[in-house]
Amino acid sequence: MKKIEVALKSVRDEIKSFYDYKKWHFLTLNGVALEDNRMQVQWIFSKYEALDEVVIYYAEIDYTERIPSLSDIIPSAIISQRELVDMFGVEVEGSEKGLYLDEDSMQTPLRSCLV
Repeated sequence: MKKIEVALKSVRDEIKSFYDYKKWHFLTLNGVALEDNRMQVQWIFSKYEALDEVVIYYAEIDYTERIPSLSDIIPSAIISQRELVDMFGVEVEGSEKGLYLDEDSMQTPLRSCLV
């Protein structure tokens, strides 16, 4: 596994230059709650035809920062982006709230883990 830290402002350019849909499978966009009202955002890829080659781009952000969308580069990213919006209460460019949680559900349940 290879982890690559990126600045949030350059994540689109970094992933766009890396990603080749014929070589890499976009697994998910993941969030990890951190202390001090912060989170780590992870864009996770696995290489086709490789058993254990995984690349993770990550950025540590405040919950108030806006995460850029990758759905124009990787269309399936929209599902993971909307999940982050629901589960962590962060803003992801072009991604609406309400994919997984009903209005009467506990809001931002994964963000609340450390609060």
